[in-house]
Amino acid sequence: MKQWYKELFDNYARTYDKEPFTQGTLGEVDFIEKELNFDKSKTILDIGCGTGRHAIELTKRGYKVTGVDLSESQLQRAREKAKENGVEVQFFQQDARSLNFKNEFDLVMLICEGAFPLMETDEMNFKILENASKALRTNGKLILTTLCALYPLYHSVKDFINSGTGDGVSSANSFDLITFRETSTFDVTDDDGKKKTLSCNERYYTPSEISWYLKSLQFKTIDIYGCTLGAFSRSKQLTTDDFEMLVIAVK
Repeated sequence: MKQWYKELFDNYARTYDKEPFTQGTLGEVDFIEKELNFDKSKTILDIGCGTGRHAIELTKRGYKVTGVDLSESQLQRAREKAKENGVEVQFFQQDARSLNFKNEFDLVMLICEGAFPLMETDEMNFKILENASKALRTNGKLILTTLCALYPLYHSVKDFINSGTGDGVSSANSFDLITFRETSTFDVTDDDGKKKTLSCNERYYTPSEISWYLKSLQFKTIDIYGCTLGAFSRSKQLTTDDFEMLVIAVK
C-alpha cells in the first residue's frame, strides 16, 4: 500500500502551487538570503523541494541550488517552472532517508514539512536529519520548519482534535499523547479534479526533542523560533500558539 504522502503528491503539483501555505515564498527566500549573508557563493540543498518554489527563486537571485524530492510528479513541475523562469536548477528524485551527499553544501533546508516530519517512524524522521547533517560542510547551516507539539499540548487536546488542523481536514482525527502523532482524514482534489481521501499520520515535536536530535548530530548552535509562513524571523519568539517552529542550526 502506498504511503499517504506519496499518494498525496501524485498529480498534485499545480494544485499544490495554489495552496495558501505556498504563497509566502518571496518572504521566506528573503530570510534565507539574510541567513546566508547574501553570499552568492554558498551552495544550497533543498530537501523535499516539491515544485521547486524556493529553489527556483534562490537560483534567480544567483545561488546554486540542488533540489531533491520523493515525488517525480512534483519534480516534473519544478523542472517546467525552472524553464519558464529561465534558470537551471538540479532537481533529483531521491528519498530523504537515503541521501548520499557528504560535506557538499553550505546550507540545507527542510521547509514546509519537506519530508520531515511525515515519515512513519521516529527513526525515519531522524534519518532525514542525519542525512541533512552529513550533507553540510563544517560551519554549514540547517533551516528547518516542523510541526510544534506545544500547540496541541497547551491547547485542549480535545479542542485541537475537534477543530481539525487546516483546510480539508475532517473531524476524524486524533492526537496521541504518548507518540505525539496526529492521525487525520484528509480530503484532496488532484490536478485532474479527482477527489481522494487520505489517512494521514504526522509527528509533532517539542523544541527539546529537536534540540536533542541536532545536538546528537554535532550541531554546535541550535536556535528555535515561532514560524510564520512567508515571514520567517529570528525575532518571532516561539509560543504555545505556534503551530510550527522555525529551527536554525549551525554544524
